Amino acid sequence: MKVNALNEAQRRPRRVAVGEFDGVHLGHREVIGGADTVLTFEPHPLAVIRPEAAPKLLTRLDAKAELVDSLGVEELVIIPFDKRFASLDAAAFIDTVLVAKLDARHVSVGENFRFGHKATGDVDMLGSRPEFDTRVVPLVELEGEIISSSHIRGLVLAGDLAAANRFLGAPFQMRGEVVGGDRRGRTLGFPTANLVPDDRYVTPGHGVYACLASWDDSGPHAAAVNVGVRPTFTSGRGVLVEAYVIDVEADLYGKDLRLDFLERLRGERRFGSVEALVDQMGVDVERARAVAGT
Repeated sequence: MKVNALNEAQRRPRRVAVGEFDGVHLGHREVIGGADTVLTFEPHPLAVIRPEAAPKLLTRLDAKAELVDSLGVEELVIIPFDKRFASLDAAAFIDTVLVAKLDARHVSVGENFRFGHKATGDVDMLGSRPEFDTRVVPLVELEGEIISSSHIRGLVLAGDLAAANRFLGAPFQMRGEVVGGDRRGRTLGFPTANLVPDDRYVTPGHGVYACLASWDDSGPHAAAVNVGVRPTFTSGRGVLVEAYVIDVEADLYGKDLRLDFLERLRGERRFGSVEALVDQMGVDVERARAVAGT
């Protein structure tokens, strides 16, 4: 799949799906279905228009690109969203972006899609244009709930990764560079690769999770992952994501680590002794191995 900024995209007839698509969840996949091009925005428009209201996101841009690619899309076109672009009115967005630049012949959007300065553009405006056909996709429901990025964010924050993954249609993932820790896990027999959560993105609620870990061309490997502040010890380091990759010995410092969260195993808690903690970690590892199925 080609990934282009808007100014790099070559004009050609396109079937375009338009949206922010944070998480590329099951609802987004309905919108994207049948499109050869996905048009999205980076950063999230609210980060520019109303930073105080901007949500923590589910996916980094590179993760979004991989998810879109997995749907068979030929091209991801990224609009660098800034204050200048935010001032573009709805008609100008259609004229300059969809028609003049992308030569859209078919445009697919969700029913609640809004665009242009002060969000004055809507699906009726798109449908009134003769240059392209417009496909409006109704909101998708699962288990009696409307699928939305905001609802999935809430599930992730609550630690309900099993439910979040059903709405996403794929495991929730975190990515980041492995950083040095206090090496306590190594002394306990469970050396970990550590990520510091990026405040721009959603982090699962405190607890222990079964995950799949990947880096470079390695993986996926089963992993037991703790998200939290390690209450049995006093470290003062704040929230850390600590991944014990099962049955793998590798120096991961500086590597870009991907963690696919499968299921929450338990909440984070304080143990009365290091021995009790180690015993529980052994149980967690075996449960993570079983859940990951590797």
